[in-house]
Amino acid sequence: MLVRDARAGELNVLGFALVLAVAALTSVSFLTDRVEQALVLQSHELLGGDLLLSADHPWPAAVAREVAARNLARAESASFPSMVSANAHSHLADIKVVSSNYPLRGRLRIASASGQTDAPTREVPPPGSVWVDERLLSALDLAVGDELRVGSRELRIAALLTLEPERGLNLLAFGPRVLMHQADLASTGLVQPGSRITWRLHLAGEKDVVTDFRQWLEPRLGRGEKLETMDNARPELRQMLERAQRFLRLAALLAVVLAAIAVGLAAHRYMERHLDGCAVLRCLGASGRQVLLIHGGAFIGFGLLAALVGSLVGYGVQELLQRFLAGLVGPALPPPSWQPWVQGLAIGLTLVAGFALPPLLQLRKVSTLRVLRRETGGVEPVSLVVWLLGAVVLAGLMFWVAGDATLGGIVLGGFAAAFLIYGILARLLLALLGPLRHGGGIGWRYGLASLRRRLASSLIQALALGLGLTTLLLITVARDDLLAAWKSRVPPDAPNRFAINIQPEQRAVLQTRFTAAGLETPLLEPMVRGRLVAINGKAVGPADYADERAQRLMDREFNLSWGEQLPAGNRISGGRWHGAGSGPAFSVEQGLAETLGLRLGDVLTYDIAGNTVAAPITSLRKLDWDSMRVNFFVIAPPGLLEKFPVSYITSFHLPPRKSGFVDELVGALPNLTVIDVASVVRQLQDTLDQVARAVQAVFGFSLLAGLAVLYAALQSSADERAQELAVLRALGARSFQLRQALAAEFLALGLATGLLGGLGASLISALLARWVFHLPYVPSFDLPLIGLLLGPALVLAAGLLGTRQALASSPMQVLREAL
Repeated sequence: MLVRDARAGELNVLGFALVLAVAALTSVSFLTDRVEQALVLQSHELLGGDLLLSADHPWPAAVAREVAARNLARAESASFPSMVSANAHSHLADIKVVSSNYPLRGRLRIASASGQTDAPTREVPPPGSVWVDERLLSALDLAVGDELRVGSRELRIAALLTLEPERGLNLLAFGPRVLMHQADLASTGLVQPGSRITWRLHLAGEKDVVTDFRQWLEPRLGRGEKLETMDNARPELRQMLERAQRFLRLAALLAVVLAAIAVGLAAHRYMERHLDGCAVLRCLGASGRQVLLIHGGAFIGFGLLAALVGSLVGYGVQELLQRFLAGLVGPALPPPSWQPWVQGLAIGLTLVAGFALPPLLQLRKVSTLRVLRRETGGVEPVSLVVWLLGAVVLAGLMFWVAGDATLGGIVLGGFAAAFLIYGILARLLLALLGPLRHGGGIGWRYGLASLRRRLASSLIQALALGLGLTTLLLITVARDDLLAAWKSRVPPDAPNRFAINIQPEQRAVLQTRFTAAGLETPLLEPMVRGRLVAINGKAVGPADYADERAQRLMDREFNLSWGEQLPAGNRISGGRWHGAGSGPAFSVEQGLAETLGLRLGDVLTYDIAGNTVAAPITSLRKLDWDSMRVNFFVIAPPGLLEKFPVSYITSFHLPPRKSGFVDELVGALPNLTVIDVASVVRQLQDTLDQVARAVQAVFGFSLLAGLAVLYAALQSSADERAQELAVLRALGARSFQLRQALAAEFLALGLATGLLGGLGASLISALLARWVFHLPYVPSFDLPLIGLLLGPALVLAAGLLGTRQALASSPMQVLREAL
């Protein structure tokens, strides 16, 4: 029976919808599962050992003594950003210094030149040389054997670095790597007060010994110190992976919701078309339970088959997603585990159980009298309880995908609100089309009348396609508009370079260089690094906060500054600016105060270079972060922080015609790090583009699911529509008039759908700009216009395709079958 129905096309829409839903979710599951597998397989390599200790300061000697006492192998490394230069050009690089025995687990891979085959090695760059990755060679037009200036040293490029264990997945690997021996670090002069360096100890040994050392160290960890094991290797990567998976799966959930509607419509049509067959089975002695088992078993088998096909499609799509995200997840990933396959089957069966089987429950109530008189053998409409069962199943699926009760509730509420709002808007738009039926020919009038006769079906179609169009317009046109609005806020002469690590004795040299180059002398801001250790005399730490951002802030050192004048782009939102100051005081950025729960009058205590400084909060400030100026979370009055080790930071605007100035500046002051803001923005834009392409691919399922709803709705009314067309043709209507009527119906529905999608995307983008990004953004008329062009085209094409059989059927045959 299943094969016969499939050949007759009875299961086309049902199968298509199930395949779409399963493919949408499994495409994300396959990708994230493979990345998780890579994290597990590379856990040793990601750590460079069995245990990794990281800190924002050199590890105390007591830790090294304990490591030696337990006979653990130890390797050391440190990493930080810095400028490197060659051939009168400079470039921002990610410097990593390592000890001779690095890494303890895994291997480095190097090549003798660009384009040459690489090979593993157990060596590290010998003193006086560096290994670099190919991006740096291209940026500075260098080759292996050339000299590279790192700080105050000229180091020879001895090899091309092709693989580094801790960068195995290439996640967050933005800057080109320069690998050097730790014996050369001091001579470069790059370690200065204010330098942000991550110091690491890589440990390896017997499992029990490593475990015992870990248990000894964990209660002794200080602020800014953390410990990573094979179980939690690269937590920032795992957190990014978890968030990406959740976001993409939530994006795929829209396709699942729309596909569920299509499944329900298709199952309802299947039930209506099999009433006669079920009545015959009842006449032959089959019970209602047996009839249900026959058709229900067939649907479950079909659901399993569709889920398997959907999983295969999802696996193919994840290959596409991997290519889109190749710059983030790397090109080589291990094969997936069995879990995504099981999830695909579970999703398919869940949709069948929640939305396909409920209409089939009516088949067991078919009367045997239907064999003799069709009008007496119908079934009751599907009860509200049955559809509530489907809604409960879908809600459970939302909570499962969200992975969190709170987020699941937000997602469920968001979908419910979206369906309600879009349903009301779709109803209003269809109502507005009503008066227009008097202004056209018979085809136009009949088409609009058909929309009103099938109002519920029309609403479902407009709702489904409108949501699909909205999401696609948001991540394409609206995204670009929002990005352009943000860029327009930045003045043409806004600072586009930041210079950090400026030492006090270098200020005069730097200002002289700016004057000689004909550039405006920038304002040098003092900067002291301190860690917040107490609030109102009570010790605080990351564990005192539930918010992730607050935990990160409490685990890091703050950049503190001082000044008499309120910085440009700052405005006081509470309290009074300290001015020249007559005593200890702190001015705190309002966003930081809200995150950490700080109020005016609270006394903050900072640990600065082993000394404590305490002062009350006397003012709160709001900052203009888009100004590209130097901004500080905490500013003190003069006289409070000057005694501590200080470095300076500045920002300046560098015209394109002066691009060589940075190379000259770094040549004179090698320890300087100059950050090209435009380059960073371009890099972030490239990353956003990669993610956007992946999201677009996932949301593409939503549009296809919307078309599936449209096609399923047309199929559900296909018999009724065929009878209407047959009667009209029997009454003398010609084929072109019927096509005009159908085209008018689908065109009107498409206009409503397109306008709904365009207006929805405009409204949501305006809300995002106002409440999330705080941009003075006015949505473009392009969004409704694109919606008005795309909506009718999609609906018209799908509608004419779905009704071609009804147009081709013989009126006599259709009317005979209806009797």
